[in-house]
Order: sequence, then C-alpha cells, then structure tokens
Amino acid sequence: MEISSVLQGGYHHPLARQWQARSALTKEMLMYPLFITDDPNAEVEIKALPGQKRWGVDKLEGFLRPLVKKGLKSVILFGVPLKCQKDDRGTPADDPEGPVVQAIKRISSLFPDVYIATDVCLCEYTSHGHCGVLNADGTINTPPSVARIAEVAVSYAKAGAHCVAPSDMMDGRVKAIKQGLIDAGLANKCTLMSYSAKFASSMYGPFREAAGSVPSFGNRKCYQLPPNARGLARRAIKRDVNEGADIIMVKPAMPYLDIISDARELASEHPLACYQVSGEYAMIVAGANAGVYELKTMAFESVEGMIRAGATIILTYFTPEFLDWLDE
Repeated sequence: MEISSVLQGGYHHPLARQWQARSALTKEMLMYPLFITDDPNAEVEIKALPGQKRWGVDKLEGFLRPLVKKGLKSVILFGVPLKCQKDDRGTPADDPEGPVVQAIKRISSLFPDVYIATDVCLCEYTSHGHCGVLNADGTINTPPSVARIAEVAVSYAKAGAHCVAPSDMMDGRVKAIKQGLIDAGLANKCTLMSYSAKFASSMYGPFREAAGSVPSFGNRKCYQLPPNARGLARRAIKRDVNEGADIIMVKPAMPYLDIISDARELASEHPLACYQVSGEYAMIVAGANAGVYELKTMAFESVEGMIRAGATIILTYFTPEFLDWLDE
C-alpha cells in the first residue's frame, strides 16, 4: 500500500475525529426561533412543528429561563397576531402593544444578556398575506413596500432589538433599513441581518401554519428566489453586502449548502447565518420517529454540513435539544 493511501490513522480515535473539523457547533452559534402571539397567556402547540409552540409574553419567562441557564444566547422573534385588524400595508407590525415589541421589552428585562433578533416582514400583518404593499393588479409595489419594511425595522430597534432581520426579499430594503437606522441614531447599536438568499422553497409549510402567514392568493415566487437560481443568489448576496448588511443569511439551509459556500466566498468578512427551516426540522423529526435514524445523530449531521459549508450562525428549532446535547 502506498504511504499516501493511509488515512484511517488520522481518525481512529474519537478525539482525532473531532480534530478533522475546521470548526464545530457551539452554543454561541445557535439562534432559536420563537413564535410570539398577541394572547399574553398563550401556550399553543404547533402540530406541524413537533415540540414547538406559540407563546404569549406572560409565558416567556417560564419557558426561557431553563434554556438561558443551559446556555441559550440568542433568539429571533416572529409575531403571530390573531386579534389585530390587518390591512393592506401591515399596520399592526410595529404596534407598540403588539406581540413583537412587547416580547422584545419583556425578554430584555428578564434576560439582559440574551441577544434578541427580530424577523422583519409584513406577511403576518397584511390582509392579503404577502410580504409587501401591492399594486391594484396584485403585484408587489416595491417603493412603499421598502419604506414600510424600513419603518418596522427601525421601530423594533427603538424597542430594544439587538438585530433586525428583513425576510421580505424586496429589492433595496437593506439600504433603506440601514439608512433608517442611521437617521434614528441606531446604526451602531443594532445589527442588520439580511435574508439575502431566501428561496421560494417547498419547506416553509409548517412555518406558515405556525405564523399564520399563508398568502390569500398567488405565491411569493416573484420576490423569493427560484430554487435553481445560483447566479441570482450570488448577486443578491453581493448587493446586500454593498447596501450595508452586517450578517448575511441563506434560507433554507440543507438543500442550499452550495449557496452557503458561495456566501462564505462572497462575504468572507461577514458572519454567515443559515436557517434550518420548519420543513427541514419536521422532516428530520419525522424520519427519526419512523426509525430511519437516531434523532440526535441526524440533527448534528445536518448542522455539521452547514458549518462545513461556512455558516457561523445556525437558526434552528433544535436549539433546546442542542443545549443539552452539547453538554453531554
């Protein structure tokens, strides 16, 4: 046997196998998505997302305190308004009494060391369920959409969010948000994490049930990226870097490891996030329940692929489990 053919000596021991990784999952890399509803006492299971719930602000302390003790470092908030009057421009999105603003303030007061990111979109708050303001023919009207998204982002920053994360995929919204943060004197106090490469995926179904954000007509294929569009994703990443994004995100994660790798190349000086979306999570859980594999092993394998591709921040519903598993 040729000397160069012998590789197994380099990974025969468990510790030696760990050394083969360029980087490994840590608790600091995890960001936990939370669904916040406008019933302050809500604790409602989400059938399509096993183990996940919609939370009211009065239930957050009891849920989060054990996780914070285990090492939870960051969360990202998604509003789920069930009682508000929705309209065509998403007016309730930044209501001071709405679920997101109230959750920012509650979590900040209870857990001052927890990093709070907020998803910024209009789909949960518009009467039509789309992510922006519409023209009369039902197409996206970009300028007022961008202006409204920027207003909401700045409102969340003023409420105390450490990070605003626009997921709407409107052209130009990163630049508008950054300018809004500058004008509000908050650009040096609030991170802008852009969903730069967000694809029109089939894997958002459980999330849309959880957030109540299904469009009332049509789909989002004219503003989210086509799944086959690597070139568009690369252009979007470069655009958002130039417009002032502090963190770049790819969503979903597992089917788009090539895009994560591209983002690492194109935004090499930026933190790189990826979102293991609801469909990915539900698929892994379903496979484990069917006996296809062991849940912990598959959860780690899925996330290790994202890290190997270049991700440094992982948004995942497995965060509570990882907090335990990483201590074992």
